[in-house]
Amino acid sequence: MTFLLDEIALATARLAEAGVPSPRTDAEEIAAFVHGVSRGRLHSVKDSDFDALFWEGIARRESREPLQHITGRAYFRYLSLEVGPGVFVPRPETEVVAGWAIDRLSEMDVASPVVVDLGTGSGAIALSIAQEVALAQVHAVEIDPVAYGWAKRNILEHGQGRTSLHPEDLADCLPELDGQVDLVISNPPYIPPGAVPRDPEVRDYDPSRALYGSGQDGLDEVRAVERTARRLLRPGGLVAVEHADEQGNAVYWLFSEDNGWRDARLRQDLTGRDRFVTAKFGQE
Repeated sequence: MTFLLDEIALATARLAEAGVPSPRTDAEEIAAFVHGVSRGRLHSVKDSDFDALFWEGIARRESREPLQHITGRAYFRYLSLEVGPGVFVPRPETEVVAGWAIDRLSEMDVASPVVVDLGTGSGAIALSIAQEVALAQVHAVEIDPVAYGWAKRNILEHGQGRTSLHPEDLADCLPELDGQVDLVISNPPYIPPGAVPRDPEVRDYDPSRALYGSGQDGLDEVRAVERTARRLLRPGGLVAVEHADEQGNAVYWLFSEDNGWRDARLRQDLTGRDRFVTAKFGQE
């Protein structure tokens, strides 16, 4: 055992006592970040190279500051993204939503599919699609200036030339693409006003604009996504929108046949909870 590995063991116990869900992983991630090595190379750090900044990072995580704010990076599918204060930290459940979209786009008989990500935040969904779907033209929409800045940095790093960023409101964006889009995807704010997220990492650090939806049920932004998707999509185009697990039925009924939707489906995340709704617009 090296000195650093001993310190990681002590830090793991501290984080576990603080209620951090993945204490060992987080302690190792902080150690790797501070010492400039991968987690798999932590054993190679010499005792003389131990950096006390490790314990500063552990103290921040112990107070439930998000790991991603400490390291400045969030991992989403095959991407490492810059994140920090003012932008929503992408979650594993959203990877399932992005994965569904990527699979459907790969099945389309379209040479260069057009995709719109409404409320892109850090750009996680948009950049994953651009990376994994050959020749996709991805348009990322974000009105919040702070989140827009984070998305711009990530697009410059990962998606320049494949992803376009638009400082527009998701309710009335991209009129030049009306009727031309193959897939619309969104993880909009949807927590009802007055509801309190359980996790302090979300409650105390994620920007409220990315969390709390408008309207009594918190679904006004989802309603705006439905209207915008209806305007943007070509006949046969697809939509996917994320929601809270208890909102599945309410969101499902927003994509009604009366509004031109077909094949609406409630879909689950990896824990089996209702997580997103998909639908097809009109007939191909």
